[in-house]
Amino acid sequence: MATPASPMRSVDRAFDVLSVLEDTRHPLRLSEIARRSELHVATAQRILNVLIDRGYAVKEETGYVAGPAAVATAHAFLVNNRLSQVALPVLQELAATTGMTSTLYVRVGLARVLIARVEGLNPLRYQLPIGEKLPLHLGAGKTLAAWLREEELDTYIDSVTPFTRISGERVSAEDLRSELQRTKDNGHAVSLSERVLDVTAISATIHRGEHVLGALSVAGPSSDLPPSDHPRVSTEVRRAADAIAVRCP
Repeated sequence: MATPASPMRSVDRAFDVLSVLEDTRHPLRLSEIARRSELHVATAQRILNVLIDRGYAVKEETGYVAGPAAVATAHAFLVNNRLSQVALPVLQELAATTGMTSTLYVRVGLARVLIARVEGLNPLRYQLPIGEKLPLHLGAGKTLAAWLREEELDTYIDSVTPFTRISGERVSAEDLRSELQRTKDNGHAVSLSERVLDVTAISATIHRGEHVLGALSVAGPSSDLPPSDHPRVSTEVRRAADAIAVRCP
């Protein structure tokens, strides 16, 4: 007779399925959800049934997708989260000062999630929606990855390298480790055509001591942010990150 799963294990499995739904951009079949969440098909089906009842999943003709209840949860976070509240005026000032689009990210597991954005004078040709989940090894994510615990960092680097940036630059494990160490030492990261071609981003960690609160970034067309401006903008971004940290409880 099979041993029933513990309550904590059942919760873990439910979040595994939710994470799969969060990360997809199209409906997934039951078998694919089970494979990605490393669950038996019957277990995945039971969890999906509960998530559908609670509004966290929806079954469509071609598969399953995240449900509207996830939007309500995200809204509750944005309304009650102190970091995004205190950061908004700083983001507005930073966008006005630099002319770049300013954004605020927090780390969720081994990814970063956009929680606030203020457009610059020359908006980017793309707009990331609030709640977008992005990797840690590209762009502003590097200022979060740089502060991972050593063991966690080793595992993460091994899992994502080697990879190729949108510019065509090939990045090895040694390359990424060195870049993250420079990011930690300098207090900021400069990203050139890493995730989107011809876009430059400059980001800084928001932290108190060793406790990382989030990452602040400005981004714009590379033609609007030439290398000669990088030192000035980097200073502005670090100051803004420090201002947010001071205002957070």
